[in-house]
Amino acid sequence: MTLDVTATRLFSGADHNIRDNVVLRHDGGLITGISEATAPGPRSLILPAFINAHDHARPRASSFGAVGMPLESWLLRTVVGAPVDPYLTAASALARAAQVGCAAMMVHYTRPSGTMPLVEEARAVARAAADVGIRIAFAIAVRDQNPIVYGDSEPVLSGLAADDRKTIEELFVRMPMSPKAYIELTDAIAAAIGGPKVDVQLGPAGVQWCSKPLLEAVAENSAQTGRRIHMHLLETIYQRAWADQHFPDGIVRYLRDIGFLSERLTLAHCIHARPDEIEMIAASGARIVTNFSSNLHLRSGLAPIAAAHACGCAIAVGVDGLALDEDDDVLREMRLVQMMHGGLGFKRTWTPPEFLALAIRNGRRATGAPGTGELAAGAPADFVRIDLDRLERDQMIDADPLDLLFARGNAQLVSELVVNGRTVAKAGRCLGVDLPAIEQELRGIARASAASYAHVLRAWPRLSSSLQHWFEAQPTCN
Repeated sequence: MTLDVTATRLFSGADHNIRDNVVLRHDGGLITGISEATAPGPRSLILPAFINAHDHARPRASSFGAVGMPLESWLLRTVVGAPVDPYLTAASALARAAQVGCAAMMVHYTRPSGTMPLVEEARAVARAAADVGIRIAFAIAVRDQNPIVYGDSEPVLSGLAADDRKTIEELFVRMPMSPKAYIELTDAIAAAIGGPKVDVQLGPAGVQWCSKPLLEAVAENSAQTGRRIHMHLLETIYQRAWADQHFPDGIVRYLRDIGFLSERLTLAHCIHARPDEIEMIAASGARIVTNFSSNLHLRSGLAPIAAAHACGCAIAVGVDGLALDEDDDVLREMRLVQMMHGGLGFKRTWTPPEFLALAIRNGRRATGAPGTGELAAGAPADFVRIDLDRLERDQMIDADPLDLLFARGNAQLVSELVVNGRTVAKAGRCLGVDLPAIEQELRGIARASAASYAHVLRAWPRLSSSLQHWFEAQPTCN
């Protein structure tokens, strides 16, 4: 059935221009045409749908006390926020993404619930995505080394009471999955949930957590199958120092030499990547996903995004579960990236239309979503409607709506999200699932099971202090 969407203005992303008074027609999940409207439509601005190119589909960090700490402590603290119900946890995160205008989200699954086999847990996440109505990329984040610190954890564990040490070891120090078993698991997950709206990827957690055999197996499998890879890289100063110690010829050079770098690869963060490393990433066709607010929350640093863009590196934007206000607002996140990296003085890195188009285009590539995000005949019908009355609420003279969007835009302006031709969110509410009810149920389950993590919280002060002492004793990068 052909549907007509009339709007005051439209940004297709193709030529970076705004069209006035348009009708967008779509049928069967595809745009069939865009033409001039014969009568005025709602005061709205149609944009390509947003993309969250790096996330984990987990609970909000502050809800389990992970606040104001660096990544290396934060990661261990997140065990308290392990999914109490994989379907409900994923549905909650994906519904929040839909409500802020995201057509696709990367789910780099770092903290499985442990309540069911991983293939079944992946099925639960995929079912949540289908119910919400958005596209996802999915990868199990695999590790096979350094479960507590980036090296020998004995100095950290030895400072704990015997019961507390046993608790931490049971939670984090487990027999790692072999590279072969991980590839087979990824194949099984792809067979179970892969499809037009689910792109199953390889997901090594990060070089400090993955052995050379594991990284090389991932690179080989990606080359053989064409499967995408999603991985964290050089997020903190401690990861930079570890990489320099263990790869004196350069960690990115090593990744290039084993065939890991390619257009199939997306790297999250790269905050502490050096100019020559960024050039290698750019030359390979790989993408960098920047996560501005997450980097601020975790005190990780500011990524060299303008420099990466200048040397031809593809840039995408992710929320990483830690938007500025923990509200998953990817529009505000894009604004922050644009403000931080958009230029100095009269020299511009990009214009707002250019940045919006590239963030969406590269985000779609990162998540395996079809098309470039441009709104044109034959393209996927993935778009958002922005409420112009709210955007232009106090406008006194005519202004470019994208300039206004990047000056004051946030998720409250999103009046509708359409994905694959289906309206999945409207007026700030996800239509496919009842988000308030899901969140209430999750809170109830989590609070009822809080006692199961009492031993972790008891051990936390001593563990946190030991972690800090361990990392402060390590040499850091120049």
